[in-house]
Amino acid sequence: MLPSNTPPVKYKGQAWIRVGPRRGVANAEDERQLNERRRSLDLPFDSRPTPGTTLDDLDLTLFERLVIPSLVPPDVPAANGRTTGQRLAALRLVSPDQIPTAAGVLAIGNDPTAWLPGAYVQFLRVDGTTLADPLNDEKRLSGPLPDTLRQLDELLALNISSTVDFTSGPTEARVPDYPITALQQVVRNAVLHRGYEHTNAPIRITWYADRIEVVNPGGPFGMVSTGNFGSGLTDYRNPTLAEIMRGLGYVQRFGAGIPVTHRSLSENGNPPVEFDSPPSSARRSWARTGPCPRCPTTPTAWAR
Repeated sequence: MLPSNTPPVKYKGQAWIRVGPRRGVANAEDERQLNERRRSLDLPFDSRPTPGTTLDDLDLTLFERLVIPSLVPPDVPAANGRTTGQRLAALRLVSPDQIPTAAGVLAIGNDPTAWLPGAYVQFLRVDGTTLADPLNDEKRLSGPLPDTLRQLDELLALNISSTVDFTSGPTEARVPDYPITALQQVVRNAVLHRGYEHTNAPIRITWYADRIEVVNPGGPFGMVSTGNFGSGLTDYRNPTLAEIMRGLGYVQRFGAGIPVTHRSLSENGNPPVEFDSPPSSARRSWARTGPCPRCPTTPTAWAR
């Protein structure tokens, strides 16, 4: 039987310990050590070691080529003389004993889904308004975080349609059915804030003829509640992942994503976006906006 991850475990009001072959009632010092062990396991999920992984499961070339230049000033690595392992630990991509954390597996893992099966994005392009309609395209985006985020940006840009407006000004203007900035913020928010623990569900983007739905696992976290969700207040279920995304340039200012979404939709002629987040572990958070009157279709953008 494996030891508990949340010690001390009590039976009939007493904490019991095993030391080698001996079992006995824990004394005050034993309980103090058990409490310290529990607190060490209270780290955010993305900062915890991933059992079974080693440094061989990380793309250290990607780490040195992209992550270090993005997160660390150029004069620091040469000055401090740290090893690659020490740099990984400083960025919380590995634990102090060099076991990759969940953030390390997600950010620079050779195959994140081998250890976190839900760590991918499913994209569907539907020729209609329900999943029963014909499917035009299907993609599964996976791999280390920088690759997944780059593929997402490319996929969103390829699927946006534009119409030419000849009447609103002296020169023609191209009007997209969805503003790319709003879609990027919604999708990046899903990657950053989703729950990676206790679920194998992916982030799902379904692009219908009249709307887009983005579904991600995980309920409101920390200071964010059902009542204030979408107000600009933010908290971080995955703080290490947030720091990595900020360094890579995918999060400009923490908490700015939703205001940027509101502004870009407004500038594109879409109605204000609405948010909701049911208070359950099976959260289906959504944001909704109506059609852009200048567009050739009547799109409705959702982030659910």
